[in-house]
Amino acid sequence: MKYLIVILSFMLPFGLVYSQDKKINVIVIGAHPDDADGTAGGTAIKFARLGHNVLFVSLTNGDAGHQNSGGGELAKRRRAEAEEAAKRFGVTYKVLDNHDGELLATLDVRKEVIRLIRQWNADIVIGPRPYDYHPDHRNTATLVQDAAYMVIVPNVASDTPPLKKNPVFLYVQDKFQKPYPFSPDIAIDISDVFDQKIDAMSAHESQYFEWLPWTESQQVPADKEERLKRLKSNRKRPIIPAVRECLIKWYGEEKGQAVTDAEAFEICEYGRQPTEREIRELFPMLTNR
Repeated sequence: MKYLIVILSFMLPFGLVYSQDKKINVIVIGAHPDDADGTAGGTAIKFARLGHNVLFVSLTNGDAGHQNSGGGELAKRRRAEAEEAAKRFGVTYKVLDNHDGELLATLDVRKEVIRLIRQWNADIVIGPRPYDYHPDHRNTATLVQDAAYMVIVPNVASDTPPLKKNPVFLYVQDKFQKPYPFSPDIAIDISDVFDQKIDAMSAHESQYFEWLPWTESQQVPADKEERLKRLKSNRKRPIIPAVRECLIKWYGEEKGQAVTDAEAFEICEYGRQPTEREIRELFPMLTNR
């Protein structure tokens, strides 16, 4: 029996053995301390539940996003909210000390991003597309794109050892149509963790219950449960046909059609281009069909 087990282990595809044994390192990079939560929070929970490592990064400290406070006081509050959200998501959260509303795609910040990706030994890097209403979001996308490939170049940010291979870089889903709409390559079923995602997002009270409603002239309920219901309703994204097709591809017809909540990602051409088999290894939650 012992020899049979050994033989069978060699017969298994190497990638499958690798995906079972290795911890996958995921880094989600946003402009503000709540950006990663909304775009990839459910996927992060899935990774964390499977024992993998997820880092959320905010490239700014969020010190401008409020109608009544700002500066250091607001930055301190938003960092504390991010830390609470991290506990609820089961991830690590890092907030950089760049000013909200003033983020530029400079060489210094690019090197910060390169170092973070290397230090996390990232297998997957997730960030926004460069088409967005907010300059911080656009510049975050540029910074992440510019870090792709450079993370393996030894003489760039040489104080931090380069990665041995380029990670897979992914864009999060958005609604922008020009110059071209989001095109999903990977879709993750988050139906069973959507409530946990909403609860974790609600840790950012300054944003979801104060600042964002104020920008849209909305009244926020005082009751906590009513607030959560409002947040859940506002953040429940309809599954567009392209994402539904993607879900069916990865989960099969029956399960793909049954998904009620999903997060989708587009593969950036600047990073490693994974095969379907590699995608299933990198996203082990896709193996249960």
